[in-house]
Amino acid sequence: MSKKIKVVAVSGGLQRPSRTLTLVEAIVDALGDDGQIETRLIELGEVGPKLAGVLYPSQLPAEVREDIAAIESADFLIVASPVYRASFTGLFKHLFDFVDHNALNDVPVLLAATGGSDRHALVIDHQLRPLFSFFQAHTLPIGVYGAEADFQDYRVTSPALQARIDLAAERARPFLRPRAEQAARPARLAA
Repeated sequence: MSKKIKVVAVSGGLQRPSRTLTLVEAIVDALGDDGQIETRLIELGEVGPKLAGVLYPSQLPAEVREDIAAIESADFLIVASPVYRASFTGLFKHLFDFVDHNALNDVPVLLAATGGSDRHALVIDHQLRPLFSFFQAHTLPIGVYGAEADFQDYRVTSPALQARIDLAAERARPFLRPRAEQAARPARLAA
């Protein structure tokens, strides 16, 4: 029996319903599941309040440490943030401030974002890609951006956005594989 592929999806939306969460779920659905994928969804709207005022890993609640451990041990990441003032949210960045800087080396990452208009589409290349380059992750060349007009009642209704999701998923499938366990996993978040 082969090892399941651990896909961790991080939705940076701060509330429910959320277009960002809708986009993340659509990407996960497009990847498909042949029984080999184990998906964990982390919603910043649930995690964010637990990050308020936390400056050091030792101050993190156990459930947030578990989320960070899931990110650090993922075989494949999907990350998405709504755009606020031309960038990802501060809480999104704060969550990733606690991820060990060596934990995501070569991990494939599919980048996504949502915003009010197409003017914000470059957030993927100008904000998200540099963040994950810092982690030396393997950001996939195709990102997915959804503008407000691409959704109706928190569902993807734009054929162009759905086509982009499908293309990103198709291009991501070859990267869906277990990564070799590192000899020494970072233990800095241990209780």
